Amino acid sequence: MSPGLLRRWLLRRFAVPREAHTATPADHGLVAVDVGLTARDGRHLHGWFVPAAGGAPAPAVLVMHGWGANASLMLPLARPLHDAGHAVLLIDARGHGASEDIDFMSLPRFADDVAAGLDWLLDRLDVDHARLSLVGHSVGAAAILLEASRRDRLHAAIALSAFAHPRDMMRRHLSAMGLPWHPLGALVTAYVQHLIGARFDDIAPVSTLPRVRCPVLLAHGRHDNTVPFAEAQRLAASRPGTALIELDAGHDLSPALPQARDAFTAFLHAHE
Repeated sequence: MSPGLLRRWLLRRFAVPREAHTATPADHGLVAVDVGLTARDGRHLHGWFVPAAGGAPAPAVLVMHGWGANASLMLPLARPLHDAGHAVLLIDARGHGASEDIDFMSLPRFADDVAAGLDWLLDRLDVDHARLSLVGHSVGAAAILLEASRRDRLHAAIALSAFAHPRDMMRRHLSAMGLPWHPLGALVTAYVQHLIGARFDDIAPVSTLPRVRCPVLLAHGRHDNTVPFAEAQRLAASRPGTALIELDAGHDLSPALPQARDAFTAFLHAHE
């Protein structure tokens, strides 16, 4: 297969399924403002900002969704974070929700959108710049760990349903498609790394987590069929002191959020 045909096949096969927002902050009793952010390539990013109810400057949490999702699916986390005294910024990654379209998305591009959100928060006077935290789900979890590994002054990070290594994700995905790893899977994986401009070994959470300087909490469903719970255990073992919560859920942690939200807010407060 020629490089041009392989690129077109990959862009079609791994195209992001854009989903419309299914709720708004108001549906969760939150007063939010629509915000526009600028990605590093100049594209428009949509976000919702929920100011803290208490005095300013307040701690703030940036929340990033996973692949094919959007900010509205992360709203159940916003209410407990806000009730605990945090300002909350939820953003749609490029190609997701109400953000501008893009030819293809990747873990590094998710991390760049996290960086754009952090830079936006750092420009606000009502936010305590010394108490910025990150929450992400799935690819969004990998993205916050990648961005956190590049920053010195983050307060904390909570990674939900994070995978350990993109290569393992590719193996599972290609296997589900009925494609053999040798030689096709290895070839596709090598080309994907070329396409995104990054080596999987460099951006894998199992590589970035040990470089993160702030406290990290991992939360993972014991019934996760997309990213097995063993990957969360592997991640936790890669960095001594990393907390891991096992939840009675699959890859979508929504059913377990009522039991987990107190643990999340307690983790953030414990390090303030």
